[in-house]
Amino acid sequence: VSARITMSCIKREPELSRSQELLQHVRSQKVTQVNASLLGMEGDQDLQFLLQGGDLLKVRSQSWKKTRYFKLQDDCKTMWRESKRTFRKKQTFLLDDISVVRHGRQSEGLKKNTEENVEGRCFSIMFKSQRKTLDLIASSEEEAKQWVSSLQKVMFNIISFSFDRQDKRPPSWIYSCLRKADKNDDDKLSESEVKRFLRLINIEVDDDYAEMLFKKCDKSNTGLLSGEEIEHFYDLLTHREEIDVIYGAYAKTTGYMSPQNLLDFLMKEQREEVTLADAHNIIRKFEPDEGAKGKQLLSKDGFLMYLHNADTMVLNPKHKEVYQDMSQPLNHYFISSSHNTYLMEDQLKGPSSTEAYVRALLKGCRCVELDCWDGSDDEPVIYHGHTLTSKILFRDAIQAIKEYAFKTSDYPVILSLENHCSVEQQTVMAHHMNSILGSALITSPLGEGMPSNFPSPEELKGKFLIKGKRLNKLEASFVQDTAAAEDTDVTEEEESNDEDEEQQKKSKLKMAKDLSDMVIYCKSVHFHGFEDARKNLGFYEMSSFKEHKAMGLAEESANAYILHNVEKLSRIYPAGSRADSSNYNPVPLWNAGCQIVALNFQTSCSEMDVNQGRFLVNGKSGYVLKPAYMRDLSSEFDPITLTRGDWLKPKTLHVMVISGQQLPKVNKKKSSIVDPLVKVEIYGVQADVAEKETNAIENNGFNPEWNENFQFDVYVPDLALLRFVVKDYDSTSGNEFIGQYTLPLTSLQMGYRHVPLLNKNGDLIPSAGLFVHVMVLDAE
Repeated sequence: VSARITMSCIKREPELSRSQELLQHVRSQKVTQVNASLLGMEGDQDLQFLLQGGDLLKVRSQSWKKTRYFKLQDDCKTMWRESKRTFRKKQTFLLDDISVVRHGRQSEGLKKNTEENVEGRCFSIMFKSQRKTLDLIASSEEEAKQWVSSLQKVMFNIISFSFDRQDKRPPSWIYSCLRKADKNDDDKLSESEVKRFLRLINIEVDDDYAEMLFKKCDKSNTGLLSGEEIEHFYDLLTHREEIDVIYGAYAKTTGYMSPQNLLDFLMKEQREEVTLADAHNIIRKFEPDEGAKGKQLLSKDGFLMYLHNADTMVLNPKHKEVYQDMSQPLNHYFISSSHNTYLMEDQLKGPSSTEAYVRALLKGCRCVELDCWDGSDDEPVIYHGHTLTSKILFRDAIQAIKEYAFKTSDYPVILSLENHCSVEQQTVMAHHMNSILGSALITSPLGEGMPSNFPSPEELKGKFLIKGKRLNKLEASFVQDTAAAEDTDVTEEEESNDEDEEQQKKSKLKMAKDLSDMVIYCKSVHFHGFEDARKNLGFYEMSSFKEHKAMGLAEESANAYILHNVEKLSRIYPAGSRADSSNYNPVPLWNAGCQIVALNFQTSCSEMDVNQGRFLVNGKSGYVLKPAYMRDLSSEFDPITLTRGDWLKPKTLHVMVISGQQLPKVNKKKSSIVDPLVKVEIYGVQADVAEKETNAIENNGFNPEWNENFQFDVYVPDLALLRFVVKDYDSTSGNEFIGQYTLPLTSLQMGYRHVPLLNKNGDLIPSAGLFVHVMVLDAE
């Protein structure tokens, strides 16, 4: 009875009249047309399919399969799904939040909860965050393919629009906020609705200032803003004084920039090597006013559009592509690497999933880990041994890796095997890798005869390498009548939770020859010192180092470690005590020349931000060429002592943090406005590590201005990374993370630059960014 009374007391929305419904429909169509146009998809059939929507069967378990209606909302970026729960809040998700859409029974959920005969009708939506995968079944295979292709197309257009927005009109999320502020749906804003709008876009302004802005825009003197008055209000709100100053300094031709004025700006301020012809091309591409364009002049609007272009931001556009020499031996590169790749969360009771491999590979990871154990029905499984983490089939992991290995990068993927399986199930592992990976799997050295060095990433494009134990030396495979018995014992050291190495469990493991023979260039061996490795180990024999051991070597024997890594590969992994899957700082290990510095990709943290920044360049290939002095056996480079040598190229970095744009709220409560501050950090050799911080700007996340200057001394720029971190200041507790961007110092564009911001998962925050002035000069 009480339940019925409670339900009857819920306030229900009044039913709309026919005329109100028609009016709402017209408004919705108008908004949809605007947003479709912004994405360059007006009239697009895939977009229309999503806007119309349809019924899909949502799958949670074998017994829970329910029909739900899905459709794209009129902002063209938010998917709405029907929910039967009365108090359900999260009935929408942003297309921006989708990592990948997979056709078929690819997810663990669909494999476990559906039959093979619905394979073609199934698809899964994976998210960038820790949100659960959405498993769906369409009414036909054709419909499933339509959903997948339509979602992928609109997602691509949203990404393209976010990276290269040249339109001066407000972004689509602003339109969404305007609609929310318009309480009575009359397409007009009262003064109180304007104040509501300002809160929604993360800015708190003085009442007098808001009133002044309102009256300035209310040309009709009606006490309401509509149409062009709202656009004028937005223009005033987003007016950027810093752009006025910069533009005014160079606009010497009747208040505009001529090609020569623009050339002066590009050469003096941006330090670019450009010609007058380049200036003409910029005006043709970015000037929105046809009149000014016809006179070969650049207006302030055109100038701002140019500064917002993806190629003029802080990252050198040439470094977005593969620009380094990829023909060097494999061990001459830093390699983006993951630890416990199969885990979605912590390593005690978190779920294991093939989706974790997909996420890591899509982020450019080139070395993934497979922790293999005997499973039921003679099928090996992957999980974190002796814990409560869930298990996945080895076969399914290899299938997912094959499918997504080369979506982001064409360069080789290393499969790092932690092998705890019996001989019988090792044979099954070898069979699955052979049958699934086929000719892409390296099972013999490239070329004729015994190799003396690693092949290059270029030679290994599209290939898989196995890292693991091997029964004998690689040389033995070139000597006739030399075959190791299948029951030869090899010692496999488990990555134990116990920090004391003497206490670590060691087990005698019999090795299957089929699996052993697949290990060609990455044979796992124990480390017994640099001298022993130099004298007794082949180039292909590599050691894994727990973080503390590696950090000690990097501090005490840095040059010896560097020389070791000139000839061989080294893999570093987090301590077993990191039960929460936290990470260590990878920079000191890169400074020691270590190539495979494995991190927990599933954990959002500053260490992963730095890792993403290191591999942001060179086409996000997952391979970054080490400096020449870290590839030379006679090198005397030591990142700790910094003796004189080619590595010393002292620079002075000048950074002016000028302003921020459209910073997101940390707390989603309506009354919450951020108080942003910016930290500028340098990562690199010990002597270069530094950080400086601006003051906090109170109650303004929309267009804060700092205008603060910082200076840094950098001695080894080749190894330095620059990180911008935006935080919400809180005097009573720790400052909260808003966004960040990290890039190599050598990939920095100088002058006035916009800095995009990434969220804690490493994904772009649409419309948000910083505006800075940076300059790198030779130190006096």
